[in-house]
Amino acid sequence: MPLRDLLLGLAVIAIWALNIIIIKVGVAEMPPLLMTTLRFLLVAALLVPFHPVARHQLPFLLLLSVTFGTLHFALLFIGLGQAEAGTGALLVQMGTPFATLLAVFFLRERLGPKRLIGLALSFAGVVVLAGGPTLPSPLPLALLLLSALGWAVSQLLIKRGPNLAPLALAGWVALFAVPQVALGSLLFEGDHLEAMRQAGWAGWGAVGYTAVMSSIVAYGLWYGLLHRHPVNRVVPMTLLVPVLAVLLGVLLLGDTLGIHKLAGGGLVVAGIGLIVLRFRPKRVEA
Repeated sequence: MPLRDLLLGLAVIAIWALNIIIIKVGVAEMPPLLMTTLRFLLVAALLVPFHPVARHQLPFLLLLSVTFGTLHFALLFIGLGQAEAGTGALLVQMGTPFATLLAVFFLRERLGPKRLIGLALSFAGVVVLAGGPTLPSPLPLALLLLSALGWAVSQLLIKRGPNLAPLALAGWVALFAVPQVALGSLLFEGDHLEAMRQAGWAGWGAVGYTAVMSSIVAYGLWYGLLHRHPVNRVVPMTLLVPVLAVLLGVLLLGDTLGIHKLAGGGLVVAGIGLIVLRFRPKRVEA
């Protein structure tokens, strides 16, 4: 990979890792579902007018808004409000093992010994993380794992669904997710106007960052890299996201770095590495 593209890939990884920290800061300023609603409104406003889709694609986008918009993003924001940022970043990475299992069951993909070991290691890491102090109760663990499952289901749908430009997909999913998440905010959160008035630059900056930098800039750069390079050269870089998020959580938020996070996080990352990395046997020269 040329140095320019390698640096672009690392920039995307940094944006996504910092996104976890930004979400954590944002949900301390305003209720998580309200923040998610505002994020989706901004993404839709910036993308939908410039990325029209065909009418027959709307039902697919509506379905994806449930799994990707509401199940993944809304639960991620709620879960990060109750767990340390680094722990949340590690648990959300379980979307890859979940996606692997879904592909085995629904797409009849084969599960070789390497990926089987990877699954075992990643789920063992979750057990270790669950026993640590960075998850105050079983609720954030369940919310973050459900968020990861929502991401996995969404990847399966995207793989089997119509071919859509990435930014068109992001914009229309955000548009359809707005009423879903807004309804949840109305039912479970209160004092919305007061919360928006009280939110400082950190809260509104978090809305802008998660919408513009994470959803639009980072995904635009990422899909450009996937277009120019083989998937197995680009995707393994995502293994750096939880590692960097853990470090940023320690440096910026004062998160702990205990044995549970180190051991559990190491197992999760190692397991996902076995799932996504492709090893080729060395050629023996005659």
